[in-house]
Amino acid sequence: MRRIAWRLVPFLMICYVVAWTDRVNVSFAALQMNRDLGFTNAVYGFGAGLFFVTYCLLEVPSNLLLYRFGATRWIARIMFTWGLCAMAMAFVQGVTSFYTVRLVFGAAEAGFYPGVLYFLTLWFPAAYRGRILGLFISSAAISGIIGSPLSGLLLSLDGTAGLKGWQWLYIVEALPAIVLAPVVLTVLKDGPAHAKWLPEDERRWLADTLETEARHVDRAQTASPWRAITHPLVWLLALSYFANVCLLNGTQFFLPQIVSSFGLSHIQTGFVVAIPSALALVTMIWWGRRSDTHRERFGHAAAALFIGAVTLLAAMLLQDPAMRVALIAVSVAFTLAFTGPFWSIPGTFLSRAAAAGGIAAISSLGVTGGFITPWFVGRSRDLTGDFRAGLSAVAIFAMIVSGVFFIFGRRAARAAAW
Repeated sequence: MRRIAWRLVPFLMICYVVAWTDRVNVSFAALQMNRDLGFTNAVYGFGAGLFFVTYCLLEVPSNLLLYRFGATRWIARIMFTWGLCAMAMAFVQGVTSFYTVRLVFGAAEAGFYPGVLYFLTLWFPAAYRGRILGLFISSAAISGIIGSPLSGLLLSLDGTAGLKGWQWLYIVEALPAIVLAPVVLTVLKDGPAHAKWLPEDERRWLADTLETEARHVDRAQTASPWRAITHPLVWLLALSYFANVCLLNGTQFFLPQIVSSFGLSHIQTGFVVAIPSALALVTMIWWGRRSDTHRERFGHAAAALFIGAVTLLAAMLLQDPAMRVALIAVSVAFTLAFTGPFWSIPGTFLSRAAAAGGIAAISSLGVTGGFITPWFVGRSRDLTGDFRAGLSAVAIFAMIVSGVFFIFGRRAARAAAW
């Protein structure tokens, strides 16, 4: 398993670093773009969130096509098309083009995240998934550590070669996705049966282990992708993921603006915004391993969501900039730490065929929070002149959902003896 992890996970992490950077770099571009194009906070928040509309609508179809055509080829296709769309963001000229490109961008990237989650179930038995998913999803934190300072530096190219700083940001940060797309076809394989680099005895052991687990899950009779979408636990997971996405995107899309309001330069803002990501990287790996060690998922996911919500609410109630950044850092860390234990749950009750549809359904329903929250927080900022009211409401909602998830999720886990 160590050999497989070293072969697959670092490359997938690089791909997700690029994906996350391209998805959220609009938050840094907004420091200049909003002024240059005359966007209000509500216009910016609505446009930023439009990405998740088409992303949500196309995630299930995308993952079903992934299951049909093979994860490796489909992931490569997604990366190439999202790279082109991310670069097109540099050429938006007003509200209409901003909205249009964000919609197309979301359609292009739809299916990547749940597709990789499904791909990992083809390689890693259930006992390893908490730590492996924690490592993979920690790429979001690594993206913040690398991407935030980089974005701040790219904004300083304002005026170079006749382009604005925010245009340079989009162009430079979109290139890696286009370059890496063909590499995916070489590095990734759809399961151990295709892995010539793995010794025969290890390949046979892994295939047998995964097949045994699959047969156990199949006995639960959740074998159809479409039946999986109607499973009650899928909807509970979707609600919980929705709250987590609201919490994360409410912070991520406005954090550069919050920090820059302290009187910092773009470059200084980039380095300060990287602090929550640095803390999140450590927390995610530790929390995923802890979940594996205790063989417990629901409690770890619920606790992480609750801590993320409480600390964000506390940050909004304080005035001191240093304390606010510190509490936001803890909030981001545990909001991201939620994902490792959480995404270990679907594979415990969905068969391989159902997992492709079920994981995509959870993800697509959950990421609707990525559309609603940026608009809601941006609108509340326009009305009140501050981010605190909108983010406080998001935090309170996440606290309530974390309680519901803990109570009913644990009951479902005990009933199924997972």
